[in-house]
Amino acid sequence: MKKEKATIGRDPYEIEQREWKQRQSKERYKQLLTIASPIFLLLLWEVMSRTGIMDIRFFPPPSAILGTFVKMIANGVMVDHIGVSLYRIFAGFLAGVIPGVIIGLLMGLYSPIRHFVQPIVMALMPIPTLALLPIIIILFGIGDLSKVVTIAGSVFFPVVINTAAGVLNIDRIYLDVANNYGAGKMQFFFKIALPGALPVMLEGIQMGQAIALLTIVAAEMMGATSGIGYLIWTSYKAFLLQEMYVGLILISFFGYLFSLMLRGLQKKLLPWR
Repeated sequence: MKKEKATIGRDPYEIEQREWKQRQSKERYKQLLTIASPIFLLLLWEVMSRTGIMDIRFFPPPSAILGTFVKMIANGVMVDHIGVSLYRIFAGFLAGVIPGVIIGLLMGLYSPIRHFVQPIVMALMPIPTLALLPIIIILFGIGDLSKVVTIAGSVFFPVVINTAAGVLNIDRIYLDVANNYGAGKMQFFFKIALPGALPVMLEGIQMGQAIALLTIVAAEMMGATSGIGYLIWTSYKAFLLQEMYVGLILISFFGYLFSLMLRGLQKKLLPWR
């Protein structure tokens, strides 16, 4: 009997199942911590506001901010601001990511293109896109197009740099194998360069989505008549702090949501990481 129990304990299938359950348990624990941290912060804020530790005039409790948000949703004001900002964010994000990926792959694959484009990228990257906003508004007006261009310009640089770095970090053996088997340019591009650059490229895209949210708020504060950034700025000037915090928390929420979505995409595309 003891020998049978010992054999079962050493069964590879049983060991693998036990390890899989342990990994699943750890993943659930990590997910719980990820959800618990913002909830804890909001509860702490609520308690400190209600007990007078924080001045309620400047830091209204989250429950009051939630009530303001519900009222703004009910009267339709909030829906318009959210819709406009999300459109600008997604359009600008895609307008920055797509050329950033293409140019980054070309820079990584072809040395002449890299040496030609790299000085331009290095020269323009330190200039904050928001510093160019007056010129962008002159060229594209104060409508949605100027906001999309501003976001695209901010997103482009981290994506192109990370993508090029990802291609340059591909192990040389994969390039040699592709050349030995006579891979065409399109096959080389989609079968070697793109998958090989994907891990670093996705980190650049992750950085780009955070920059897109930062940029949209500032852009809508400086030259817009709608959007979450416009709501934050006008609420601040009118000292409507609950409405201002609604805008701030929304931006934080969307940043958190987009980050989770990109991390989920990363796990799907890179299951071995």
